[in-house]
Amino acid sequence: MKNFGNKNLQRTPKMDKDRALEEMMGKLGDFGRYQCFQFILHILAAMTAGMHMLSLVTVAAVPEHRCWIDDVDTNETISAWNSSAIMEAIPKQPSGNLHNCLMYQDNVTVPCSKYVFDTTYRSSSRAIEWNLVCERRWMGSIAQTIYMLGVFTGAVVLGGMADKYGRKTIFCLSAVLQLILGVLVAFIPEYWTFLVIEFLYGIFGSAGSYITGFVLTMELVGASKRTVCGVAFQAAFAGGIMLVAGWGALIDNRQTLQMIYGLHGLLLIPHIWIMDESPRWLWAQGRAKESVDIVTKALKCNRSEYTLDRVELVSKGKAEASKGNDTPSAGTLDLFKTPNLRKKTLNVCFCWFANSIAYYGLTLSAGKLEGNPYLIIAIFGFVELPSYAAVMYFLDIWGRRSLISSMMLIGGVACIVATFLPAGTVESTATVITGKLFIAGSFAIIYNYSAELFPTVVRNTALGLGSMCARFSGALTPLISLLDSFNPKIPAVTFGLVALISGFLCFFLPETMNEPMPQTLADGEAFGKGDTIFSSCIGNKRNRTRSEEEKTAESMVPLRDMSTKA
Repeated sequence: MKNFGNKNLQRTPKMDKDRALEEMMGKLGDFGRYQCFQFILHILAAMTAGMHMLSLVTVAAVPEHRCWIDDVDTNETISAWNSSAIMEAIPKQPSGNLHNCLMYQDNVTVPCSKYVFDTTYRSSSRAIEWNLVCERRWMGSIAQTIYMLGVFTGAVVLGGMADKYGRKTIFCLSAVLQLILGVLVAFIPEYWTFLVIEFLYGIFGSAGSYITGFVLTMELVGASKRTVCGVAFQAAFAGGIMLVAGWGALIDNRQTLQMIYGLHGLLLIPHIWIMDESPRWLWAQGRAKESVDIVTKALKCNRSEYTLDRVELVSKGKAEASKGNDTPSAGTLDLFKTPNLRKKTLNVCFCWFANSIAYYGLTLSAGKLEGNPYLIIAIFGFVELPSYAAVMYFLDIWGRRSLISSMMLIGGVACIVATFLPAGTVESTATVITGKLFIAGSFAIIYNYSAELFPTVVRNTALGLGSMCARFSGALTPLISLLDSFNPKIPAVTFGLVALISGFLCFFLPETMNEPMPQTLADGEAFGKGDTIFSSCIGNKRNRTRSEEEKTAESMVPLRDMSTKA
């Protein structure tokens, strides 16, 4: 995020209020030794968040299954799936495979009363223990939905608590609880209690530490490093997905596997002693002395030549805190009061929704693709890394609008095309992976794009609103996947169509590359009027009225309620 403007122009009240803070933080530089160390601590939360969120893909995996045939299958031996007795006792699907849920009884097809599972890749999972297949399949999808609703709740509730009680407090509380809940959920023997624990696990496993860790990083590093650090958080999330695959391939027992996932919370426990609170949050709370102490320590760690006048800064901090902020506050409703802001808000919210539903739809389907499920899950995580690298390289070359639109359109087309290719073929799997690559890239862009589209006074509110839309669609994803009972093509086509529609609508968002960021609501309403990809293509000048405030350097203000991915 670049600063624009003339230093001789009158500064806004908010910038006056935070001038001492910005001067102090500016001495740290954008990314020194101290920021690097703290960033490594923060990003560990992204890795554990990705792992916890996808844990049910292995812990509750649904292997290939068929009906148990009495007198053919016994407790000692299970008849081969291609044996003549099994072929005669179980009807075939249109694909030629044995039906998963039906068998013949007196020449009539009836539902299974007991199941045989293919144990090639997994012989222990929640789905096997509780028979979460056929008419009980919805129970497995509900479990994933409940977890995602926990993430949604955590983003909303813990985001506000982090603003009130501190980023570090909520981070460490979530770290302890994700460790406890991650291990505890392995021993729950009953389904409905399991759902309750999964909901809490979602709150603290993939929301609490991840969100506060992201905010801590954004409030600590300089503007020039925010994009790289933000994308790195998502790369760490992808690393967590690869860990799900790695541990799943090594450990067959679902209880031991879940314990291993939960014990990764131990990585975050040392943060209680070695991670610092955000100096910006402390300053905003009137705790200037603690803020200055942390920055002083950081300067020493960075081996900086700068020194701080501790007494003067503490005095300024207390004085600024006592003044408060006389600027009228803006909230969520302000995003919908004026036509241009309203159109941008609705468009961006749908973009968050579409990216999330396609991203998690493709990710959660990894275990359903034919082939080694662990290899496929690992590839689904790994493929995000080159996508993020491409985003970091091309974002400031092609611009936000062109890149996010093209990625969503290509990703959406790949989702739809894959459904019309023969299931289980290399071409089909490769097409799905291609879709995941492009959707992961567009999901990464929407974070920065949203921050640049909206004015300072409602920027964090807009990000929080978009994130809520993303988490809501993430909770819908497992339920949409159930529609494959009617037609196997429905879920993927749904994900693809939503991505295509949103990719097209992004054509109507303004480009933000190399543009000064709007600050007031009036700036936000004027920003991007008449600027669409079509007007740019035919050479029209952007019809935009810029106020003097837009050309004024933008102050880095504390991020409030930055509810972001998981």
